Amino acid sequence: MNRINQLFASNPKNLLSIYFCAGCPTLEGTASVIKSLADNGVDMIEIGIPFSDPMADGVVIQEAANRALKNGMNLRLIFSQLRSIRNDVQIPLILMGYLNPILQFGFEHFCQECQACGIDGVIIPDLPFQEYQTEFKETAERYDVKVIMLITPETSEQRLREIDAHTDGFIYMVSSAAITGAQKEFNRQKQAYFQRIESLSLRNPRMIGFGISNKATFEAACAHASGGIIGSRFVTLLNQAEGDAVTAIRQLQADLGR
Repeated sequence: MNRINQLFASNPKNLLSIYFCAGCPTLEGTASVIKSLADNGVDMIEIGIPFSDPMADGVVIQEAANRALKNGMNLRLIFSQLRSIRNDVQIPLILMGYLNPILQFGFEHFCQECQACGIDGVIIPDLPFQEYQTEFKETAERYDVKVIMLITPETSEQRLREIDAHTDGFIYMVSSAAITGAQKEFNRQKQAYFQRIESLSLRNPRMIGFGISNKATFEAACAHASGGIIGSRFVTLLNQAEGDAVTAIRQLQADLGR
């Protein structure tokens, strides 16, 4: 069974998934960050593939991607650095990046490398659901790479049902139709969105991301989904700690009250 499915099989709550950008702040630190997160209570990790035009991301992650690219990070190097990661880490690992560099690498080659390294899934924010079904689903399933789809408050119930029926792993609930970035709290409109999706009783578990940075936002996500995904806040802490992921995650865990 895919590790993502294993994680959600017992219907857990309060899951913490962490995003960071491979190659930032240091080119060689990717595997070390992953190991530190896995050793310090993180349930799932999203490894960012740096891209020059990250249109769904806010300033913090944009700057991280630019720094990683300047450091020389690319998809081929990410796979090289992760070649033996499964000797030390057992939690689900997901690559998150835009379609352009994946297509340049070759989608089937990408899936082959994911399988070889033990990558469990991929999140591609600019991959349309219909294109996934017609062009990529068969290949991804052949290599047991879960393609995680994103939904927003504007996603129709019909499309939600289609995504739920034709994907596997979990559904990534974007907290708002905006770019990534830390927020202090979720307003009533966002809370109503969380409640509406929860009431649909979807087949797939859900994780909420974009804007989670503190105890209040994390608890709000956990109240209506399996857990929360934190990116910008961790990236900021990791940069402040000069790449010391243990210091960064312990500070974040304290902020979340975990």
